[in-house]
Amino acid sequence: MWQKLQARLEQRKAQDLLRQRLTLEGAQSVRIRAEGREYLNFSSNDYLGLANHPKLIEAMQKTAKQYGVGSGASHLIIGHSEQHHALEEELAEFLGVERALLFSTGYMANYAVLTCLPDKNDLIIQDKLNHASLIDGGMASPAKMLRYAHADLESFERQMKQPAESRLVVTDGVFSMDGDIAPLPKLVTSCKKHKASLMVDDAHGFGVLGEQGKGSLEHVDLAQQTADIYMATFGKALGGFGAFVAGSELLIESLIQFGRSYIYTTAMPAAVAAANRAGLKLIQQEAWRREQLHKNIVYFRRLASEYHIPLMPSETAIQPVLIGRNDKTLAISRTLKEAGILLVAIRPPTVPENSARLRVTLTAEHTTDDIDYLLEQLALHIKQAKHNAERGNG
Repeated sequence: MWQKLQARLEQRKAQDLLRQRLTLEGAQSVRIRAEGREYLNFSSNDYLGLANHPKLIEAMQKTAKQYGVGSGASHLIIGHSEQHHALEEELAEFLGVERALLFSTGYMANYAVLTCLPDKNDLIIQDKLNHASLIDGGMASPAKMLRYAHADLESFERQMKQPAESRLVVTDGVFSMDGDIAPLPKLVTSCKKHKASLMVDDAHGFGVLGEQGKGSLEHVDLAQQTADIYMATFGKALGGFGAFVAGSELLIESLIQFGRSYIYTTAMPAAVAAANRAGLKLIQQEAWRREQLHKNIVYFRRLASEYHIPLMPSETAIQPVLIGRNDKTLAISRTLKEAGILLVAIRPPTVPENSARLRVTLTAEHTTDDIDYLLEQLALHIKQAKHNAERGNG
């Protein structure tokens, strides 16, 4: 086994696919410290700048003094505190649904839904670019899983015609590596026609999209209830940690009774739940954060067009710069790092072959000066990489 693992690692290294961790030396922010140096950060999902907000820190510290650090057990034993319960109730009220249920991670939330709700006679239909946790949950499900070409409604309709007792359509609200938004209105119409259920993973839309920050459904003028199952996370726009599933009483009670990744895991600490509650309040009280983020997105795309930087179509905080080759993408990322910019290269298998990219993530805390410097350096180093490649071919 160890010899085979060594060979796999060496193969990844040869293909410029070996992943490496960066160890931070301080709080998450637009400017971070790592390896003894400060960097301008364009790789964080802290879209609204709440991860280091004083109110979240205060809520966590205050609650830790009352409840301690560990929750001690799973929710169904003695790990479910008043803080957890209040957060679930506040989420349900904010979204206008019957109930919400907390999970320790988004991966566990998606896994619970897809492994415990459908049975062997059912069909799960997923967008091909859905998050890995959705794909893994579908593969582990007793139901049959089919995938349709990304946002391709013809491909989607073909899969919907496959026989099954019931169908569950699963899509990201905002696709994490492309930044585009799912064609939700058309998916909803088709689900109604075929009497299928719809699940939306809105990890990158919740708190960011919509007038009130309710996410991708609100963004496209759909009622929250048009998604039978709604999942989102706290670790992005809300600046906290964990995830939740929201929907009907029947949905939530079924997950409590049958969701193995809910039943058999320790609850998130009460102090983390309190910080998530503070983040939920802030997205409702400080709409200016979403407005500033939108201004930054518009400014970035306009300036990138002037620099002729190859952006992918996205109206969200995720703005991928498609490069293609792994080695070229890594080289640009390294030269940007030397220039004081942290912009991580995203490569297969996270994205399809030959679609390696620099995944720019914008936040409400970035200034126009920050964006100016990023695009100036991006344009310079993309041009330099192209020149080096042409010289090498010559």
